[in-house]
Amino acid sequence: MGRLSGKVAIVTGAAQGIGAAYAKALAAEGAKLGLCDLKAPDAVVKEITAAGGEALSLACDVTDARAVANLAAETERAFGGIHILVNNAGIFASLALKPMSEIDSKEWDLVMAVNVRGSFECAKAVLPVMRRQKYGKIINIASGTVFKGAPMLLHYVSSKGAVVAMTRALAREVGGDGIRVNCLAPGLTMSEGVLANSDWAGAVVANNVASRCIKRDATPEDLTGAVVFLASAESDFMSGQTMVVDGGSVTH
Repeated sequence: MGRLSGKVAIVTGAAQGIGAAYAKALAAEGAKLGLCDLKAPDAVVKEITAAGGEALSLACDVTDARAVANLAAETERAFGGIHILVNNAGIFASLALKPMSEIDSKEWDLVMAVNVRGSFECAKAVLPVMRRQKYGKIINIASGTVFKGAPMLLHYVSSKGAVVAMTRALAREVGGDGIRVNCLAPGLTMSEGVLANSDWAGAVVANNVASRCIKRDATPEDLTGAVVFLASAESDFMSGQTMVVDGGSVTH
């Protein structure tokens, strides 16, 4: 029996990298999973089911309210409830480092739509189910950059600051329904997408690592213990909080 046996979780942005690591960690603890990405995460679902888990694969744009509602409905239909939401889908790895004067309005709006409104749409879609259950865990994904005021990514840092604020406000709104809302803020993590972006190499990464108490690269697996903790009953008396997992670059 895992810590999440009998629980049902949705993980967005689960096709690869950090989202896939979250999904596999939750499945290993016994959760049944509704997984989504812009392209259905079939390979991750295949890996989970091969290991004896249960998972559903769906294509979903988190900025599309109808698609998100369908994700919630299909997950509840398949597994009988929704106890956990991991709002992982976001834009980061593909972004180029640039001063704010070079960020155009279209790029700003896209980052805000996916990173902020996407999390809002997903939370809104699962709340009716969680309220009926009188129990739920919403885990939003922010970033350690919020606490650093990291330059050259103003749209991204601003979007993740909004996620922290949304976590705090929503936690107060739904606490009476037995729903906990917390935030995980990773540091720079060497996921597939980050490794493929030449901006995240050399001195940029080396300087980030040098700022940490634990001086090494972060991998997606470094984040899974925190997400399982926030999803489990072990964190049932926690809400409105932000956990930074970055090797001690930020001491929050």
